[in-house]
Amino acid sequence: MRLIGVLCSVLLSLVLLGNAAHAGTYPIRDRVLTANKLYSAGRLPASQCTEREVRPNDVAMAKSYLTKVFNCLNASWGAYFKRAGLPFSNARIGFITKKKRFCGESWGEAAGAYCPDERRFLILLDDDLLDDPSDLFLFGLAAHEYGHHIQNITGIDRAYDRHPYRNKSELNEQSRRMELQAECLAGVFIGSVWDSLDRTEDDWEYLLDLQVEGGDEQTGVRDHGKGRNIAAWLDKGYEAVSPAACNTWTASASKVA
Repeated sequence: MRLIGVLCSVLLSLVLLGNAAHAGTYPIRDRVLTANKLYSAGRLPASQCTEREVRPNDVAMAKSYLTKVFNCLNASWGAYFKRAGLPFSNARIGFITKKKRFCGESWGEAAGAYCPDERRFLILLDDDLLDDPSDLFLFGLAAHEYGHHIQNITGIDRAYDRHPYRNKSELNEQSRRMELQAECLAGVFIGSVWDSLDRTEDDWEYLLDLQVEGGDEQTGVRDHGKGRNIAAWLDKGYEAVSPAACNTWTASASKVA
């Protein structure tokens, strides 16, 4: 989406910036959303993406870490789109250490934000994000924002933008479908590179626990999803390693609450 504002959750702090015409009436009937070619292109092939060292409060190391993950994302998704015969363009990444306007909007409370018009996302490397970067949160943050890039280049973003909505409840539900899909796509990528990571199942479970703790229950704004649903979609993508698992647009309302 193009810019309308920052959609955030306190712990997840993942955001897509977009324009004013969001969401959709029930049920969603736009086939760009419900039957996108992305869903029928199979599994994301296994690939290598070893993590670089990153220490607490070290901005330079965090940039290096995230740039490596970002390069893996471009390479992996690029190969997937080529095999599927789908048009692809790389995303770009940038870093800031203080909040700034981005994509025409104030920053808000996000740790990361994607701007579809620029095909670029920014990561806010502040003390909160870098206090303890040893878990998979940074990895998942980059993968989530890249999920928004996938939505952009497949037309999902534009279809979401143009869908009408009758009220705030529908607006929020469609926002949740968009955010939960990006989270699921993050899981797809993480699952495809998992064997190359020096990680344990406990590390994965800890990331899921972070998502459970960071849902809309924390913000009071129902635009990202309940923590348990965020974790469920992330895990669904991870287990399936396929975008076919990430069709939030046909999921029941309870799955995107």
